[in-house]
Amino acid sequence: MSELRKDPILGRWIIISTERASRPKDFVIPVRSIKKGTCPFCSGNEDMTPPEVFTLRAPQTEPNKPGWRIRVVSNKYPALRIEGNLDKMGDGIYDRMNGIGAHEVIIETPEHKTSLGALDESAVREVIGVYKTRLNELKKDTRFIFGMLFKNVGEIAGASVEHTHSQLIMLPTVPKLIKEEMLGTEIFYNYRGRCLFCDMIRQEINTASRIVMKNDKFIAFCPYASRFPFETWILPLKHESHFENISAKNIVNLARLLLGTIQKLESILDKPSYNYVIHTTPFNVESSEYYHWHIEIIPRLTRVAGFEWGTDFYINTVPPENAADYLRDTK
Repeated sequence: MSELRKDPILGRWIIISTERASRPKDFVIPVRSIKKGTCPFCSGNEDMTPPEVFTLRAPQTEPNKPGWRIRVVSNKYPALRIEGNLDKMGDGIYDRMNGIGAHEVIIETPEHKTSLGALDESAVREVIGVYKTRLNELKKDTRFIFGMLFKNVGEIAGASVEHTHSQLIMLPTVPKLIKEEMLGTEIFYNYRGRCLFCDMIRQEINTASRIVMKNDKFIAFCPYASRFPFETWILPLKHESHFENISAKNIVNLARLLLGTIQKLESILDKPSYNYVIHTTPFNVESSEYYHWHIEIIPRLTRVAGFEWGTDFYINTVPPENAADYLRDTK
């Protein structure tokens, strides 16, 4: 019989369809589309992108020329623009403001690699370090109160260029999902006096059935109420509210765990399209005892359709215990 499982953070119910339980080989994995033509993110093609706003490069090499290891540029087609004023206004019952923000692309390697999983650990450490640097630089602009770091891999996951890259969008408001997560965890904290994410970590360690990987500082597990097959979360073991405050030592441990988790997913699912998103505390909250930053990794194996849109219920055909078991056994 199928199960209904409740997400303790959002109060959202998930259908775990145990009667239709699937194995990794049961999914028809959409092949990542290969874009033909010259790649704008490869070394030597720097003139095909906007000028770099930040870079890690070899000494004595020129800006916007080869010699870089990681390159950050403004998105050529930004969702939001940095110039101008918010000009918040009302229109009857409606509210609106100008589309002010920042939209950057973090090109993770000069070589034409199609996933973070193809990089070595030292390169992944540098990528995470650049995430931290750009968040801390852009948060100085007081118009911005939230930074969303995310990665799209494969056309079905929203990537328009296959060369591995991440994106950062700075927002003048807090996304609804983050607000809902913060509200759910604040209610739990006010009632129990503890961080809900920290309690989740303790329970996952005690049960061990949904853990994918773990090291001294981080844990990766398939959440109890997973929305999607092989959905995996990564959290710091010790309570941390703001991703941009991550220490150098924790960057090393996160890089190792993130890379290992991505490689396991790519191995068992034959390089699927996927997204990952970093959920963190807004800049205008100095510290939070109840919100715990984390990374959500979502392989794109199934489609969201009418039932999900109409109910906010998700049907997952791979129980997270099974998914974690497959991933743990994957080298």
